Amino acid sequence: MKKIKILVINGPNLNLLGQRETDIYGSDTLDDINRLMQEYAQLKDIKLKLFQSNTEGEIIDCIQKNKNYDGLVINPAAFTHTSVAIRDAIAAVQIPTVETHLSNIYSREDFRHHSFLASVCLGQIAGFGVYSYILALQALENHLKSGEKKIIKPC
Repeated sequence: MKKIKILVINGPNLNLLGQRETDIYGSDTLDDINRLMQEYAQLKDIKLKLFQSNTEGEIIDCIQKNKNYDGLVINPAAFTHTSVAIRDAIAAVQIPTVETHLSNIYSREDFRHHSFLASVCLGQIAGFGVYSYILALQALENHLKSGEKKIIKPC
């Protein structure tokens, strides 16, 4: 069986994890989260590519350049609620995608309750802190290993 390749994208301000709003996002840094994901991936023989950007266009370019990956885990951060362009990039490349968030976006400010990406993702995992990423990797791995060819068709 070929090694599963998963692209992990983190959006704006996630490079400041551990420093910003620790009451919401916790004290773990993005490096801590990346290390945790790499440990999980090594155990499961998954190849991860990790990417973070504060720039919408760079995230779109990364999605398009890595359309050969088997799956995508994305924490679009604030772009969740604003970026039709990232949503369209995911729809265009048709990579099975799981959206993830450290905090429960539905228990926060009203403007955070809408995700432009949700309609083109297999699912969404939010509110479990750093473990949201591991749960997203597990869900995507299970989906990919099931052989199911379900790709979300945008409405």
